[in-house]
Amino acid sequence: MLPSDPDALIIGAGSAGIAAARALAARGKSSVVLEASSRVGGRAFTTEALGVPADLGATWLHLADDNPLTGFAERFGFEQLDHDTVRQRRLHLGDRFATEEEMHAFEAADDAFEQTILRAAAEPGPDRSVADVMPRGGFWDASVAHWQGAQISAAEVEKLSLRDYAGSLLGGPNLRLRAGIGTLVERTAEGLPVRTGAKVARLRWGGPGVVAEGNFGALRAKAAIVTVSTGVLAAEGIAFDPPLPATHRDAAANLPLGLLTKVVFRAAGGDRLDIPPFGGVRRRVTGPGDRPISCIGWAFGAPLLECFVGGTLAWELSREGSAATEAHVRADLARIFGARADTALGAAIVSSWGTDPHFLGSYTHARPGHADARRVLADPLAGGRLCFAGEACDMRLAGTLAGAWNSGER
Repeated sequence: MLPSDPDALIIGAGSAGIAAARALAARGKSSVVLEASSRVGGRAFTTEALGVPADLGATWLHLADDNPLTGFAERFGFEQLDHDTVRQRRLHLGDRFATEEEMHAFEAADDAFEQTILRAAAEPGPDRSVADVMPRGGFWDASVAHWQGAQISAAEVEKLSLRDYAGSLLGGPNLRLRAGIGTLVERTAEGLPVRTGAKVARLRWGGPGVVAEGNFGALRAKAAIVTVSTGVLAAEGIAFDPPLPATHRDAAANLPLGLLTKVVFRAAGGDRLDIPPFGGVRRRVTGPGDRPISCIGWAFGAPLLECFVGGTLAWELSREGSAATEAHVRADLARIFGARADTALGAAIVSSWGTDPHFLGSYTHARPGHADARRVLADPLAGGRLCFAGEACDMRLAGTLAGAWNSGER
């Protein structure tokens, strides 16, 4: 039974909403979590459509030593592994894989990229884009920019605020869970007052409390914590009455969602394409307009190859549909492995974060010149009667489950 007159309404049952509900319960406060979709977890989702657990959304627990979800993984007995300790990366150069010496050169260029960004972000003056200051012209620079932009940040470097990017750079340990990150987040929601299939159409917050209206009727509370994505906010998926102030509307608009689409293949037989378990494969950018995918093979020995398409290309393909995305990834893999890729890889599943109306993207980045947008969006309204939470509202761990969790807990 859900409370009929709770202290707080929480809109969205992803990491932030779950953390908020747990924090309220720990303080003796009641809440109801209203989730529009049919499941909890938000952009963390583990599926067994291919016979073994596969994460279609969040894949790692980043900065695991300081990640609030690491403790839950340990408490629940999840098998975990620091990906960085076993990861072997290979980089294809068009006609062959890079030598060990060439891989060291690529890694040095990657380090130089980050150091350049950190130095530039610390300089006085207005916020700029990452592209304005990044290294250019070197043999590896375009590949590093593609990797750090579309493949990691889910948006090209031209679209990324320099200071926001520098302030949320991630480090290890980066944990993988055999049972899946989505499975972990789902476990953290057990026992909470969550109602799925409850889409909030309108939120009245003019006072003295708040009233949420939707397909569930109307529900009143003292305050509301809204954890839906900025994609949903931008699409006006919830009508706010009164309208949100310009400060918060602008902040949400300046924190757009990028897109990282995941295509997971099940091996068709015993061929593992010479990729070791947890091994990564990328392809060097060959020229203007080339937007390679990346992939990770056979985590925990499972017969799954996980492939990533990011940024503008991911958006373009998502509009064409999952079949187009899968076909593109197969073609890119063929550039590396030849016809062998077709025979080695069988059925596939494709994530749909860009077109799913409950999300409309993967995770946020701040537009150049708007590095303060996360702080503004997280600023409570009406004396705390209306708050926003989620990965978009965390300055340090933006774009991650840990950032969403910390934001919801705050």
